[in-house]
Amino acid sequence: MQRLELTWIGKGQEPEVEPRILLHDPSKDYGDPNSENMLIHGDNLLALKALEQQYAGQVKCIYIDPPYNTGAAFEYYDDNLEHSIWLGLMYPRIKLLYSLLKDGGSLWVSIDDIECHYLKVILDEVFGRNALVADITYERSGSAGLGQGGLFVNTSEHILIYAKGAFSYNKILGSTLLEFKTMKRYNKVLVQEGTRELVDEFISKSNGKPVRIYRHTDFEIRTISLRDFEHREREIRAEFLTDFERLFRTNNVQKENQFQNELMSRMDKQYLYTVDYIPSRGKNKDKPTTLYYYNAELFAWLKDTAYVEDGNIVKTNNLTTVWRHEDIPKADLANEGGVDFPRSKKPEQLIKRILQIATNEGDLVLDSFLGSGTTAAVAHKMHRRYIGVEMGNHAYTHCKVRLDSVIDNTDPRGITSSTNWHGGGGYKFYELAPTLIVKDKHGNDVFSDKYNAQMLVAAVAKVNGYFYAPDPDVFWKQGYSQDNSFIYVTTQYLTATMLDSLAKEVDAFESLLICAPAFDVGLNKRYDNITVKKIPQSVLDKCEYGVDNYNLNIVEVPECDEEEWEDD
Repeated sequence: MQRLELTWIGKGQEPEVEPRILLHDPSKDYGDPNSENMLIHGDNLLALKALEQQYAGQVKCIYIDPPYNTGAAFEYYDDNLEHSIWLGLMYPRIKLLYSLLKDGGSLWVSIDDIECHYLKVILDEVFGRNALVADITYERSGSAGLGQGGLFVNTSEHILIYAKGAFSYNKILGSTLLEFKTMKRYNKVLVQEGTRELVDEFISKSNGKPVRIYRHTDFEIRTISLRDFEHREREIRAEFLTDFERLFRTNNVQKENQFQNELMSRMDKQYLYTVDYIPSRGKNKDKPTTLYYYNAELFAWLKDTAYVEDGNIVKTNNLTTVWRHEDIPKADLANEGGVDFPRSKKPEQLIKRILQIATNEGDLVLDSFLGSGTTAAVAHKMHRRYIGVEMGNHAYTHCKVRLDSVIDNTDPRGITSSTNWHGGGGYKFYELAPTLIVKDKHGNDVFSDKYNAQMLVAAVAKVNGYFYAPDPDVFWKQGYSQDNSFIYVTTQYLTATMLDSLAKEVDAFESLLICAPAFDVGLNKRYDNITVKKIPQSVLDKCEYGVDNYNLNIVEVPECDEEEWEDD
């Protein structure tokens, strides 16, 4: 069966990436020594492969902000090849990210127009087209002062959201500073309710509960003047803040609402009325509720759709797929986190919104393009666990520095105040191990001399799909893959006598893989539940060795036939 898919030069020829071990560097750890948080220095494709064995299906939310393919990395390449290189960069990473996500988890990708739609087709292929949650238009900046020419000023990017299985999320409301048009509607203040007296009572037909109608005398309602708002804005906003709890507007009662119209038929327009009842449906179902009426209209309170934050009234609203510049504060973004990261730093408020939607406290968050460390810093302040991957010196000069200041509570910017962050926690620092197999001076494949005995066992176990977990009491149980499947790696010559002695300890319901540099003839067939393989030969075909960098720094352009360039 044929399927619709995107193709490019090199697709289907992706390397089998070496599953490297991660080397813990305690000298670079910071804070709580028992922390599960991880900061990894190294190529992110290698790092993702290194994480796959332990963390497959464990990550709740992945956010990445990959290179946008602006052309700078491809100055000397043909455009067709340019896209192919970028797609070849992303495709294997997306597949690994998918494997790391847990069911209900989500991937969020920041991208711009240059590659967005190509990337979407890749995500459709890996996740499935129905896995698209949303394509968010994120307004990264306002249009004023950009100094850009052309017909349109590009102020936005995309955030593609894909879920693995049924998306598990929290419903988060957006918020905007109370606007003038809203203030015009909610500018009435119930100064005092006066004296209320019971004037009518009946039984609700829907639930059989009593409905009591009260009439108020000596009440006071005033209107806040919005005249000359442009010059009086500060004064008016202060007045709204003072009266916030009593601000309201009135709505006409719909003709088809029989209950409301029955209430109104029992009221005199000149009075203020309140109605006590227990709703039979809606958000207040089975809860005692009070409604207010004046001039034959129903009260709507501003406090029901707004709240006070940092001395301002902000209006709540359902999030849309357009995230405006004004909705996500990014003041002093250049200095956020205390590290300089021109052009591509994302505001902490943006990542906070994403994690509010996609995660809860304690969930695991991953960013494999960590950059300046924003995702890890936000996850830390929001009490999420995290794994961050960054290559080059940024891992030391930006990510580590930034996380250290978060832990020390010397980072006052970003979401520090809104999350009530006061420091604490920690992370562990990891380096990628060097490649396992190298060439000796004769061109033979040998184990790297950078591996000590422990590293060698761990690496060979991992390449063979075993978890490295030495049993303190049984020397040959150095790792396991299934409940009763084990691996033993030795650098000694394996004799028949040695194997026979070892075989006596292996139970019939257990299986054992032995990896040795050489062994007596016939040992690989001596026992049904014991497999003997020669190293390094037995691991050579498992993956690609000797590559430390799968990033965009292409040195040689891959060759292709002229036919591959022709349009179909």
